[in-house]
Amino acid sequence: MFTWQLQEEKSKFSDVVKRVQSDGPHGITVRGEPVDVLVSSADYERLTRPKPRFVELMRRSLMVVVKLDTSRQADLMREIAL
Repeated sequence: MFTWQLQEEKSKFSDVVKRVQSDGPHGITVRGEPVDVLVSSADYERLTRPKPRFVELMRRSLMVVVKLDTSRQADLMREIAL
């Protein structure tokens, strides 16, 4: 990630915006400390898009057509070889 000082970014803001769209996020520092990150609107939309719930994910899964054998044996004991 590229980083810029705030004073430098203010003077070249249009260039920075173009570079964010082509190169990805850019960090902004004030007095050497990171304070912000400038991201493109496409990246922002992707990051803030609501995540599907687990149940919804499973319902859309390709595995929904697979039939699982969930039957159990009725006996409570099993043989163990010692």
